[in-house]
Amino acid sequence: MSRKAGKKFSAAAKQIQAKPYTLDEAIPLVQKVKFAKFDETVEVHMRLGVDPKHADQMVRGTVVLPNGLGKNVRVLAIVGADKVNEAKEAGADFVGGEDMVTKIQSENWIDYETVIATPDMMRSMARLGKVLGPRGLMPNPKTGTVTTDIAKAVKEAKAGKVEFRVDKTGVIHAPVGKASFATPQLLENAHTLINAVVRAKPAATKGKYVKSVTVCSTMGPGISLDTTAYNAKQA
Repeated sequence: MSRKAGKKFSAAAKQIQAKPYTLDEAIPLVQKVKFAKFDETVEVHMRLGVDPKHADQMVRGTVVLPNGLGKNVRVLAIVGADKVNEAKEAGADFVGGEDMVTKIQSENWIDYETVIATPDMMRSMARLGKVLGPRGLMPNPKTGTVTTDIAKAVKEAKAGKVEFRVDKTGVIHAPVGKASFATPQLLENAHTLINAVVRAKPAATKGKYVKSVTVCSTMGPGISLDTTAYNAKQA
């Protein structure tokens, strides 16, 4: 099985030239060379000229992709009693307060992709750091997941809100949709994500900000982008 997959990967890689592509060229190529039997996710990987060990060079934010991610995002809302109906009406899949905190703590329950909380619940939420933290699920005011505007937060999460955060090696990894999307939809999503990361450049960053950008499908080979235009925006 592994040999067969290797041959498919090699065949796909041979269709990619050793040159930087524009995003408009790369996205349709990603769709062309995909080979898995399932509907692969298209991903963007950006290597940035930052040192995330310094707080003033941390790159983190959120962006709502205009065409969503092509999947149902399960949202857990942990809210005060006065916000329960608002969360349910906005479309949250699971809604509660202390009962949800207890369920997560006692059952190690993680059957959701996004957690949104009201500020009054954050003291209780602190008990969940060991469960939610390593999985990137802990609500945070900086990403809009700790808020009093629960309806807006739930609707954005359902619509395809993506959180991006530079890892310890200076790389951001983010999904931008499914390979089955229409090419213009994927292009719009990818442009939106990349531009959001470019706008999030920390003031303390010196030198070249966007070192490299690669797009690929879940199983497919990476395609390198020309970063000239992204760094020109920073000049």
